[in-house]
Amino acid sequence: MKFDTPATTNPIDQLRIVGKPTQRIDGGLKTTGSAPYAYERHDAVKNAAYGVIVGSAIAKGRIVAMDQAAARAAPGVLAIVTSRNAGKLGKGDKNTARLLGGPEIEHYHQAVAIVVAETFEQARDAAMLLKIQYEKDDGHFDLAAEKDGAPLTRQTELTGPPVSKVGDFDAAFAAAPVQLDATYTTPDHSHSMMEPHASIASWHGDHLTLWTSNQMIAWGVGDVAKTLGIPKKNVRLVSPFIGGGFGGKLFVRADAVMAALGAKAVGRPVKVALARPMIPNNTTHRPATIQRIRIGTTKDGVITAIGHESWSGDLKGGGPETAVGQTRLLYAGANRLTSMRLAELDLPEGNAMRAPGEASGLMALEIAIDEAAEKAGIDPVEFRVRNDTQVDPEKPGRPFSQRQLVQCLRLGAERFGWNRRNPKPGQVRDGQWLIGHGMAAAFRNNLLMKSKARVKLDRHGVITVETDMTDIGTGSYTIIAQTAAETMGVTLDTVVVKLGDSDFPVSAGSGGQFGANNSTSGVYAACMKLRDMVAKQAGIASADARFADGNVSDGEHAMSLAKAAQAAGPDGLVAEDGIEYGKLDKTYQQSTFGGHFVEVAVDAATGEIRVRRMLAVCAAGRILNPLSARSQVIGAMTMGVGAALMEELVVDKRPGFGFFVNHDLAGYEVPVHADIPYQDVIFLDETDPISSPMKAKGVGELGLCGVAAAVANAVYNATGARVRQYPITLDKFLDRLPQVA
Repeated sequence: MKFDTPATTNPIDQLRIVGKPTQRIDGGLKTTGSAPYAYERHDAVKNAAYGVIVGSAIAKGRIVAMDQAAARAAPGVLAIVTSRNAGKLGKGDKNTARLLGGPEIEHYHQAVAIVVAETFEQARDAAMLLKIQYEKDDGHFDLAAEKDGAPLTRQTELTGPPVSKVGDFDAAFAAAPVQLDATYTTPDHSHSMMEPHASIASWHGDHLTLWTSNQMIAWGVGDVAKTLGIPKKNVRLVSPFIGGGFGGKLFVRADAVMAALGAKAVGRPVKVALARPMIPNNTTHRPATIQRIRIGTTKDGVITAIGHESWSGDLKGGGPETAVGQTRLLYAGANRLTSMRLAELDLPEGNAMRAPGEASGLMALEIAIDEAAEKAGIDPVEFRVRNDTQVDPEKPGRPFSQRQLVQCLRLGAERFGWNRRNPKPGQVRDGQWLIGHGMAAAFRNNLLMKSKARVKLDRHGVITVETDMTDIGTGSYTIIAQTAAETMGVTLDTVVVKLGDSDFPVSAGSGGQFGANNSTSGVYAACMKLRDMVAKQAGIASADARFADGNVSDGEHAMSLAKAAQAAGPDGLVAEDGIEYGKLDKTYQQSTFGGHFVEVAVDAATGEIRVRRMLAVCAAGRILNPLSARSQVIGAMTMGVGAALMEELVVDKRPGFGFFVNHDLAGYEVPVHADIPYQDVIFLDETDPISSPMKAKGVGELGLCGVAAAVANAVYNATGARVRQYPITLDKFLDRLPQVA
């Protein structure tokens, strides 16, 4: 199905099932512990051996010797695979570093060997017996030290231009009556998903099956095939359930490739799970940033110049954290400058983490906007409203398809009680606590991707949907079932959804908050094709066909879907189609918007910060399932609290070391239940016919964008101490707290 004109009225608009709060159809499997996750596929794999990956103990250099004798002699050991006996390996298109290192080492904890044994304990113990000698290089690990020499990034479709200019920023900023020039920093972040990277590999001749935890099945197939040097048709990836990814499982990682190499070596299936302490350094992370933001306004708060420059780092061949992207689109301003520079660092690979670019960019921008509002003497909500735009500021002829940012901010302020906020910092107390209120705008682009599905109608009237779309805990099973049920006019319990298998048609996959809108659009396209086939069996013109209550009719004639399938033959009816987009996203800027409001309490003596309440208001097209969408947003809000107050991968910057020291959940703190207060989420009633036939967009990452800045702004309102370096730990402002009476 080609989607190249705005959607008109279609079967989804009936909203009998789509748009209704719906419990997850896979909820029973998860609550009973019977959902088949990758490492637990005992039903599919018998007699699996266990593999343990050995990671490099240096960040940069080379292996000069490896003594395997003790490890090979250990009980239960079946094989040891290294770069010396793995055969010729390639590198996947989505990987920056090789997934098996040696003799050259590209980053700390790069996999250098896998030890395979009969039991996990035997493999783990034997792995500790490997004696590896390294020759270290000094390496480059400090973004601040490399900042001044960092070149502009190269332009790609994903990153956009390294420099974007509109008007004369320098002149306009110099002439502005109100000026802000400030620098903000965000640290490296780890995904810290609940389920570790895990895989089981099994070979049948020259065909490989991988049960793995992976968000993008088709990407994974391509990269596994390229890495191992085998045809894509010989690789099958299966990933029906994923215990969290947040972008860390967009790409195949060492667990999958090393499991495949281990299984090939021992001639039987091998299962591998990365130990928690290995994940931050072996896999990907969100890169740290340094961001300089300059804003010039008139005396009444109208932005006349806005500039945002960002620096981040990655391994050679990697890409930047695109922290300036939202600044190109979020606020008006005639004179504009954005730029991105990328330092070459020898830290582990930087890559996508939930809302890549916007999450870290808004951590800085939305503090800067508050600072500019204060300098102009204008309320932060009013300042943002005053600088709203309904067109792309860089391309004024390109309007937004939908843009309800002002409505989000106004409604959020009303529901939150923003009018009770004291604009003078450090004035409101509740006993020992200083109370502050903060807010920030939320922004995330709407991305469009091709997505296909296969739908089958059997002789009992049951509809089965097959697509390689994944469910990373977001509710994909349910919204896909809702889409099929709505389109075909059947109840939810007559739809079976099968996901996460490369034998199924290629979907958009899960990432970039593009999964829900695109995957359901692909299912809708396949169902519309199936409707035509059903109508033909019933002798009804497709244009006149109405689907409801398990029947197709035209007002005069009717037939049950079951009978239509029976009339087609023993296999019923099968339709396969997908969504393919035209150029509407070039004509219209498609984005999602929101407003975050936060109340914090700061201990007047100790500086301890407690978040008391949070509100998010989101405008993100049609909300397909408000229940699971709300879960997505409150989960994102929780991540935002972590980014604001505690999350930081600390780098050992000594020559030759270059690794994240706090590489487990004991040292890398994330929010727990006691950290998270009352959270509320409001979705604006919105449809976007420019986006897709579903008239939906994405919301899972929008809920994170701006949260950290809202917390930071609230801390400032509580204390009068402005912190521009995340996370906002008490050591950064304790000496600036108001005097205790």
